[in-house]
Amino acid sequence: MTETVTRTRRPRPKLVTLTDDAAKRVREILDERGEGYLRVGVKNGGCAGMEYLMDYVAEPEKFDEVVEDKDVQIVVDAKAVLFILGSVVDYETTLLHSRFTFKNPNQTDACGCGESVTIVPAAL
Repeated sequence: MTETVTRTRRPRPKLVTLTDDAAKRVREILDERGEGYLRVGVKNGGCAGMEYLMDYVAEPEKFDEVVEDKDVQIVVDAKAVLFILGSVVDYETTLLHSRFTFKNPNQTDACGCGESVTIVPAAL
């Protein structure tokens, strides 16, 4: 007799999500620009090694991942997927500035000025 084994995959974290404040601000910007997607990624740079990138684009590039959260289409640069996995994008406003921030479980350090970060790729 052959026994069938069922494997349960552990749930994978969503690639990237937005807080309510971030989603509201992104929708406002996309409406103003007439562009359809928020594009996020990372690049090498800064004193801590990497910097987050955000842009607004009309169409995803060939290998980009596309996810939707809170009625916002988010494009993740294919080269950034393992660095961004599980991140939450927030929008904060203080007396001195308004800006998007990343809460990234893969981030291990940040420089003193907050412009660059150290990120280790997510282990799947």
